[in-house]
Amino acid sequence: MNLSLNLTLNQAFASCSARFLLRFPSFLYLRPMPAKKHLIVIGGPTASGKTSLSIALAQHFGVPILSADSRQFYREMSIGTAKPDAEELAAAKHYFIDNLSVDDKYNVGDYEKEAIALLDELYQRHDMAILVGGSGLFIKAVCEGMDQFPDVPNEVKASVQQLLETEGIEALQAELKVADPAYYEQVDLNNPHRLIRALGVCRASGQAFTSFWQQAKVVRNFKPIYLLLDMDREVLYDRINRRVNLMLEKGLVKEAKSLYSRRMLSSLQTVGYAELFEHFDGTISMEKAIELIKRNSRRYAKRQMTWLRRNPAWKAFAPSDYSPIIQYVEEQIKSETTE
Repeated sequence: MNLSLNLTLNQAFASCSARFLLRFPSFLYLRPMPAKKHLIVIGGPTASGKTSLSIALAQHFGVPILSADSRQFYREMSIGTAKPDAEELAAAKHYFIDNLSVDDKYNVGDYEKEAIALLDELYQRHDMAILVGGSGLFIKAVCEGMDQFPDVPNEVKASVQQLLETEGIEALQAELKVADPAYYEQVDLNNPHRLIRALGVCRASGQAFTSFWQQAKVVRNFKPIYLLLDMDREVLYDRINRRVNLMLEKGLVKEAKSLYSRRMLSSLQTVGYAELFEHFDGTISMEKAIELIKRNSRRYAKRQMTWLRRNPAWKAFAPSDYSPIIQYVEEQIKSETTE
């Protein structure tokens, strides 16, 4: 067939195809559609069993895990953050664990950008991925996008920082309780970085920090499936107490001592380390430090649940049996692929 005849036939075919699709546009919807992407989001309070569930689901579905636990990013903090051990890390592919140093400056905006870029890459090979952690703000950033807050002048930031340095974190907590009671009940009160950020917004705007939480969610190229691990409070508190004891047996005090010289870093102002730093300062006994770690861990767990329960999309499960969780995930995927 000569070239001119071949071109003529191709043009005729293209013209017929175009006329056919214009006359029967519904034919377009008979073509195979790309598989929907899903993100299994596992949330819950500290010591609720999120790591074990994430690995079980990762192995069942053959997918990777992204950590949304902001404390597990730091390679120097392992024991006090209940980071997955070597065997658990080998059981499934993990991301965002040991990817930073405590000296690095890193925030939730950085995490959102990196996590979304990674998911875009992973979804080229997988139809599903897992996001697991107790940091509600980091989960929200990935699934819903970041809230837009007003600019805070440098002098306002400096004044809040000065309050911390002169009167301590208790002064920040007291001011936030008045300026934004709702955020006070949810934020990690031992995290000065988050307190400074919230108070800066409150002072600069004259409004509550939570008033800027966005109503409209961003559109992602994946569908979250929210799984919330929940249990009786007394059972959870017992698990927390036993976990702290186990951390101490594994060498939490030694780990904290290795970080003591950098104790003023924002990344180290967290439960399990801040209390031991006080002991190293000589202000409290070791017994008191351990008591405070357990108490503050329980309070942190309560704030985690308060934050997560703001979103009605979470489906609560007991962490004792994975079968109904797997069934629920499969049903959610099936219901959407058959729509």
